[in-house]
Amino acid sequence: MRERLPLLAGVFSLMALSNAVVPVLPSLAGGPALQGAIFSAYFLGAFIFVLPAGYISDRLGETLLIRAGLGLTVLSGVLLVLAGSPAIIFLARLVEGIGAGLFVPAALAFLNARPDHEQMSGYFMGLLNLGLLLGLLVTGWLVSGGGSSRDGIFLFTWISLIPLALSLALHRYERATPVKGAEPAEETRKRLTWAIRTYFWLWVSAVVLVGITGAVTALHPEFTDLPAGSVSEQIALMNGATIVSVIVTARASLPPVRTMQLAAVAMAGGVALTFFSMWGFLVIGWMAGMVMIAQLSFLASAGARQGVFMGLFNTASYGGMTLIPSVAGFVAETGGFPAAYTLTALFALFVAATVGRCECRRATVPSPDGR
Repeated sequence: MRERLPLLAGVFSLMALSNAVVPVLPSLAGGPALQGAIFSAYFLGAFIFVLPAGYISDRLGETLLIRAGLGLTVLSGVLLVLAGSPAIIFLARLVEGIGAGLFVPAALAFLNARPDHEQMSGYFMGLLNLGLLLGLLVTGWLVSGGGSSRDGIFLFTWISLIPLALSLALHRYERATPVKGAEPAEETRKRLTWAIRTYFWLWVSAVVLVGITGAVTALHPEFTDLPAGSVSEQIALMNGATIVSVIVTARASLPPVRTMQLAAVAMAGGVALTFFSMWGFLVIGWMAGMVMIAQLSFLASAGARQGVFMGLFNTASYGGMTLIPSVAGFVAETGGFPAAYTLTALFALFVAATVGRCECRRATVPSPDGR
């Protein structure tokens, strides 16, 4: 359990710090354009680095990337606390995203290669969503209680020191699997190409279904026109449902492809329900948790070296969080909210119809040495 603690504590602090900025964006920069740039800088940094991080972890091991990601997270928090200009804040958010891009695929590769990967993935995703939830709520509560706009950032920066210190106990070249040594670069590139082609529709499912959670989050404030506190609490229902869902699903050992198909259909219904009621967030959050565990469970069987798969998984996820909310927002502005929610629901049904087309039942990557 010792080697798991830096990963589980790390993903919690990483996500809490990333969301601690959200409630106080107006105090960090003036105007929605600049605020949007600061918010998006995190996802840009993560999106660029998750695939290279997965590639490197297969070649050199996960531990170095885990430490680097946690170190950059602490550095970004210090910069965010001390920064006096929007430009420095933007840079700090970019560094924060790079840290997440290094840490998350390496940590998932480490956990997903273990025999207890389903249970550990459940805990990892649960703590990821708990971090997002508490980063948002605790920062809001501190500000409402008369604290500084950066108190939440300061708190979660200090908390991030804990997993960084714990990561120092990991052996530098320790691997989670019996696979030893660095993989030849040519073999890693072959597996990357093979995985993109063979599991194409699986990556599409990650883009769309993870992106849908971002779309309903982005649409909800303007659609409901509720006070910021009420909006945050309603959206928090989704994160809470995901926390419970990933833990329950991780213990259920459900068939991955069938689970993704059924969850996509249910998620479409959840999007439709969200148009009429906040309780749709519970459905979307629960289905998102089922989908993430199903995808990770399948990928765990795809080979002993998990870095490339986790890099692709996170690239698809961060890409979805960038693409789908942008499309939904554009449709809402040009065609109205009913059209935006309808299109988002249709995206989910598209996944239900296509995810079974990938070669997801031939799970093991072809390799001369069985890797």
